[in-house]
Amino acid sequence: MTNLKTEAIELLKKLIATPSFSREEAATADLLATFFHHKNIPTERMGNNVWARAKHWQHARPTLLLCSHHDTVRPVAGWQRDPFQPTVEEGRLYGLGSNDAGASLVALAEVFAHFYEEKNLPWNLIFLGAAEEEVSGNQGVAMVLPKLGHVDCGIVGEPTGMQMAVAEKGLLVVDATAHGKAGHAARDEGENAIYTALQDIDFLKNYKFEKTSYLLGPVKMTVTQIEAGTQHNVVPDTCRFVVDIRTNEHYTNEEVFAFLQTKLRSKLKARSFRLNSSTIPTDHPLVQRGKELGLRSYGSPTLSDASLMPFPTLKIGPGESERSHTADEFVWLREIEEGIDIYERLISG
Repeated sequence: MTNLKTEAIELLKKLIATPSFSREEAATADLLATFFHHKNIPTERMGNNVWARAKHWQHARPTLLLCSHHDTVRPVAGWQRDPFQPTVEEGRLYGLGSNDAGASLVALAEVFAHFYEEKNLPWNLIFLGAAEEEVSGNQGVAMVLPKLGHVDCGIVGEPTGMQMAVAEKGLLVVDATAHGKAGHAARDEGENAIYTALQDIDFLKNYKFEKTSYLLGPVKMTVTQIEAGTQHNVVPDTCRFVVDIRTNEHYTNEEVFAFLQTKLRSKLKARSFRLNSSTIPTDHPLVQRGKELGLRSYGSPTLSDASLMPFPTLKIGPGESERSHTADEFVWLREIEEGIDIYERLISG
């Protein structure tokens, strides 16, 4: 496996050096296709998504999807290094996307290539390098899944410290508009939309949903943006605010939205309902194999492509979530090496 680890690190350096912001990932899709071409592994492509199937396919076996993404966010302010210059310092590889989720992507790609010719695996394997994960875009996993055929379960590569995220919170973003009536601020007239919004915001701040998840905790609602008013002496007739809602597995996004419509005076509009919470049963073979390897399980507060997959998924990968989207993002080289080892043992076991 030593050669795989060296190859993985070199591939990650190439990916870091190639800008791949969400919806602009064509060049890194080319890199992935070239990587597999050099190993005589045929690939398929749709948009900026690249996938491959293991050689010895048997329809009687369950199918396991190995998926990670090759798009990145844009670099935040505060980088002390060139985010597109892969730099190794004291065992750390710095660069944009190194941790999220380049390390997982290259580790899964190498392990898939390692097993490509294997005849006696318990799974049919598909590798997918996905686009648009960072924006939950329509041209990413959601577009490709129908092309893959039946999939029984998946490993989603994201930075988890190579521990098992067996559940993750869903995301519901709601645009709210409180309506009032304009008037002069100096006189007792009009209906202030800000005050209406404040009543709704107070409800959102203090309401607790009854069902709490032992893995994911409670549903969390946070008002993250607000806008109102045109000038100091006019009572505003509209106030707009945005609510970020993180759901647990006990509530669908539709259920939470329908409930809020009965409680708030503001007019509500959901941006999307499709990013629901996801879970994998604790008795699933992937989870049981992870336990045999000494891996712990937990619930993840962050979203991934797992939310778009209609089958059980285990989120696991090298790196740490708290490094994602930060200045001077990095991954330890030993984390990539450990990731390859654990992925190999998970799949073969």
